[in-house]
Amino acid sequence: MEKIRIGISTCLLGEAVRYDGGHALDPYITRTLGRYMEFVPVCPEVEAGFGVPREPIRLEGDPASPHLMTRNTRKDLTEVMLTWAKRRVRELEEEDLRGFIFKSRSPSSGMERVKVYTGKGMPVKKGVGLFARAFMDHFPLIPAEDEGRLHDPDLRVNFIERVFTLDRWRKNLKDRKSPGGLVAFHTRHKLLILSHSTQHYRQMGKLVAQIKGQNTTELYTKYESLLMEALRLKATVKKHTDVLQHMMGYFKKQLTADEKQELLGLIKDYHDGLIPLIVPITLFKHYVRKYEQPYLRDQIYLSPHPLELKLRNQA
Repeated sequence: MEKIRIGISTCLLGEAVRYDGGHALDPYITRTLGRYMEFVPVCPEVEAGFGVPREPIRLEGDPASPHLMTRNTRKDLTEVMLTWAKRRVRELEEEDLRGFIFKSRSPSSGMERVKVYTGKGMPVKKGVGLFARAFMDHFPLIPAEDEGRLHDPDLRVNFIERVFTLDRWRKNLKDRKSPGGLVAFHTRHKLLILSHSTQHYRQMGKLVAQIKGQNTTELYTKYESLLMEALRLKATVKKHTDVLQHMMGYFKKQLTADEKQELLGLIKDYHDGLIPLIVPITLFKHYVRKYEQPYLRDQIYLSPHPLELKLRNQA
């Protein structure tokens, strides 16, 4: 399997680039995700020339447009960082990234809730790291998370699912940028999209239905935007339950009464929080093979990411 390229804060890989000469190695990222992802490391402070070790820095002023200041010598490093960040995000266009994992709470790389010292007592956790903001503004559709949020099972599933979907989409663009290629991609991803947003699925369906006569480039751009917007929304238990019940409709004539009862029971148990999503999904996969159901066989929803990641064992 070809690894998926994603950007990452260098310290999370165990590199000694933090202000005190330390690192922030994250074993889940390096050992688990590293089996499937190729990391493109970025350390804003080092790459911008601040050195290791270095004086600690922090965000100060207006949370919407803070300054990056050294704590003791009171040097304003804002312009240095912003100039570097503007250049670096343009360079990252060449890396063809499918995601980025930032260092949480960092004044350069934190994607949310970074401390900002406003001069009015305690700092407020309303800031965004200067590089993280530049990256997310430049690449609004590329999935981004920080290592702290990845410890939340729901956020972890959502991020990884988006990364793998964006990778399939970009490969689809390279292999077959045509109306037929778009229809095929949309068909295979129908249930996955429905598990996130029925509203976006309807919009995307209308877009694909009007494919004739449209500019292919514009069509693909609109579709990609809707696709990533949809997957950013959380796939809840209720949404998954609706999809599972929808899938049962493809076996109306094949399943025996006992098989239907067993499947309905598992769907209810999942809905009630008694079993993880992987249990009904596994039975569906069995019936897809047993009854040779071609439509469901091609649905990405049944295997949106490697089984070894065990993302649906806790969902």
